[in-house]
Amino acid sequence: MAWIYLDGNATTAPADAVIEAVAEVHRSLWANPSSVHRFGQMVRREVELAREKVAHLVKVSTAGVVFTSGGTEANNLALGSAAARITASDKRRLVVVTTPVEHAAIREPAAVLKEAGCEVVLLPVDINGLITPGALQHVLEAVLHEGQMVLVSVQWANNETGVIQPMADLAGIFRGHEAARRRGDLLFHSDATQAVGKIPVDMQELEIDMLTLSAHKFHGPKGVGAICLRRGLRIAALNRGGPQERGRRGGTENVPGIVGMGVAAEMAEPFVADGAARRRLAAMRNDFETTICRALPSTVVNGGSAPQRLWNTSNLGFPRLEAEAILIALSEVGVCASAGAACSSGSLEPSPVLLAAGIPEAVAHGSVRFSFSRFTTKDDLDNATDAIRRVIPKVSKAMCVPWE
Repeated sequence: MAWIYLDGNATTAPADAVIEAVAEVHRSLWANPSSVHRFGQMVRREVELAREKVAHLVKVSTAGVVFTSGGTEANNLALGSAAARITASDKRRLVVVTTPVEHAAIREPAAVLKEAGCEVVLLPVDINGLITPGALQHVLEAVLHEGQMVLVSVQWANNETGVIQPMADLAGIFRGHEAARRRGDLLFHSDATQAVGKIPVDMQELEIDMLTLSAHKFHGPKGVGAICLRRGLRIAALNRGGPQERGRRGGTENVPGIVGMGVAAEMAEPFVADGAARRRLAAMRNDFETTICRALPSTVVNGGSAPQRLWNTSNLGFPRLEAEAILIALSEVGVCASAGAACSSGSLEPSPVLLAAGIPEAVAHGSVRFSFSRFTTKDDLDNATDAIRRVIPKVSKAMCVPWE
């Protein structure tokens, strides 16, 4: 069966150049980069070249890139290292300010910190999952006082709906609290896993303290990601057992993954700078949604009224149906999609992200995410559209739910 792959937010196909680079490391550059002999130092150079490419993609100093096993570890490092900054002799208390629509890689570590005694504040969101700068300002005024260190963690682009937060406006709020930032009492983190490689991301311009990403979301290999740090910011290692990554993440580096990530970052850079290419793909996504909504008028586009969405993400709600049944039926005709985050597949519960945004439960239960990549073609979307138009009435009939 020829697959129509519309699950790009779960993972993307590695680019051919990435596959070749990873294979070449396994063939010829397999030495340990921590070794002092010449062979090891040849490998070290490849790791550092990849670090430069990743740094250039997100506009951060090369020294600020810390390689991890992926976005989940990077997010845990961001939150965990903030907690570790507070020592036994430091009387400050950590306050984590985040949103209810974050990926589980933020929600779950935040919950662990809350159990450990940290305060967790959730910013309110609208029907699109958007926060307002005014809400952030109000919360900061309430929690920024002596004896508290505040970490704000906001996802750049939502993995389920593709909705992009107003990052420039949020950054403006932070600039109004420069004294707290200089004291180290206020840190700004963004989980940019779904944004990097798809849209321009500039850490320096927005003065972001920590940013996390994962290579396999932009046609790189799985099992490798990074946390990127503003110049001068120090973090405590959670993985201990070696001096790798300048003491910030112990363990022998995943050289094939890192080199492949560097190649993927280098390939992504001209794409994210090409506004015309991104607009063309966004137009394909819009046409896909319009066609489905015309054919199946009860369809709801979750996040569809947001000012900005990723060009590659379409979250469609089919009220009163079950997403799992839709996904199985689509898979049988060769269409790959998902119900929210890939790591929640198999769950019969509606997406907590959609529910937190106020999406009615009847819509959330039947919501399916179709997410594209740079490799997705118009033919792919046309064929997927035909499949969806056939599948939804069949699922509706099987569930005895009237559909129009």
